Amino acid sequence: MEFHAVDIQGFEAKLPILPLPSGIKIAFFNLHGDSELTEHCAKKLAPYLADCDVLITAESKGLQLAHCTARELGQRFYAVARKTKKLYMQDGLDIVIDSSITTGKEQHLYLSKHDSDLLKGKKVGIIDDVVSTGASLAGLEKLVIEAGGIIHKKAFVLAEAEAAERKDVIFLAQIPIFV
Repeated sequence: MEFHAVDIQGFEAKLPILPLPSGIKIAFFNLHGDSELTEHCAKKLAPYLADCDVLITAESKGLQLAHCTARELGQRFYAVARKTKKLYMQDGLDIVIDSSITTGKEQHLYLSKHDSDLLKGKKVGIIDDVVSTGASLAGLEKLVIEAGGIIHKKAFVLAEAEAAERKDVIFLAQIPIFV
């Protein structure tokens, strides 16, 4: 297996290069199960998000990052956009995102009423592991707006390919797409 090494502001990560259904290959970044990497990234991102009232992320790889970052910021709650609708989410928000490039299909993002209320009128920091095509980010932005929140910051561990040229996002390091 091939790997791509990336320095995430002092943390060297070795990412496996994997093919997507679209035919491109990516350096796969996975925070699941790596507490040291997750803690490092949260500590590095927290200062950028210090003036946000609340954070939001999409499940699943952003969960532990949002948790650790919220803890760093002294925030008890953070919002989670789910990819499947749970029983307790009957009165929440539901939006559709086109993530066909990365997942091969259309996806939904769901936000519970509790999390929707958490965002209302607040300066919201969107946080996740990787920004790439921007489809998931656009979905999170739409959820924040529909909930009545104010998109204040957008922070990621990694920016993939052209996403590193965006002026509206904060990221710790960048990774390429492999053809």
